[in-house]
Amino acid sequence: MKYLLGLVWSCIVAQAAAQDFLTIPAGTYTVGAKHFPLNPLRTVQLPAFRISTTEITNAQFAAFVDATGYITDAERRHNAMVFEPGLKEFRWLEDSSAYWLFPNGISRGDVADKMDHPVTCISFTDAQAYCTWSGCRLPTLDEWEVAARAGSKTRYFWGEDRDSLSQYANVWLAHDHLVADTADGYMYTSPVAHFKPNPWGLYDVYGNVFEYCEGHTALDKPGSTSVHARGGSWWCSKNSCSSFNSVDIGTVHPRASFSNLGFRVVKL
Repeated sequence: MKYLLGLVWSCIVAQAAAQDFLTIPAGTYTVGAKHFPLNPLRTVQLPAFRISTTEITNAQFAAFVDATGYITDAERRHNAMVFEPGLKEFRWLEDSSAYWLFPNGISRGDVADKMDHPVTCISFTDAQAYCTWSGCRLPTLDEWEVAARAGSKTRYFWGEDRDSLSQYANVWLAHDHLVADTADGYMYTSPVAHFKPNPWGLYDVYGNVFEYCEGHTALDKPGSTSVHARGGSWWCSKNSCSSFNSVDIGTVHPRASFSNLGFRVVKL
C-alpha cells in the first residue's frame, strides 16, 4: 500500500489540490416527478451550497487513506460486489479481495493508472469518513437533484429523451451484460470530467458511478438504516437499471461496497 501510494504521490497532491466547487444559489426549486412515489413532484427551498464539480477520485481518496490510515468496510468485511461481463442482468460477484485500491478484485488489477477515475468499492460509512477528514459532507438528495437538473424540470437536464446521453455519461451501451461493452471507450469507470458537463458545469451527474447522498425518501420506513445514491453508473443501461437521470433514487445498505458506487461532496 505505502509503496503504491508513494508511486502516485505527485498525482495525489495535484488531484487533491484541483478540486473545484460550484455554488448553487439559494432558491425555490422543482424536484421529483409525477407518478413517482419514491420521489414525488414537489418544490423545495434550499439555502446556497457549494458542490464539487466532479466525483471524488482515487487520488483524493488515496490522500485520505495515506493521511489517516483509514481501513474501508470492504477491507474489513471482505464483501465487496464486483462485475465482469457474462453475468445475467442485475447479478454481481462477491469478491473478498476487492476494495477501493482493487475495485474489481485483485485479479482484475489496481487503480495505479486510474487515479483520475472516481473512487469505488467504498461504503456510505467510508464516504462519510472521507467527508469528516476533508471538511465536507455528502449532498442531500434534494441538493444533488437540484445541481444535476441545472435549472431544468425534465427527466434529463437536456429534455425527456435519452438521445444525448452518450455525450454526457459513461453508461453501458450494449443490449445486455453478457459481453464486454467498451463502445464509449470504457468498460468500467472513466476519468472524471471526461464527458461533457451539465449546463451548470457539473460532470458525471449521470453515469460513471452512483453517488451517495444524505437523507431519506418518501417511502423509507421510520428508523430505516438504508442509504441512497443517485445518477446511475457505468453498469446502467437502458435495459437494466436506467437510473442515469435526475429523478431515480437507488437504495443500499450503509456498509455495502460496490464497484459502481462513489460520491461527490458539498463544502462546509
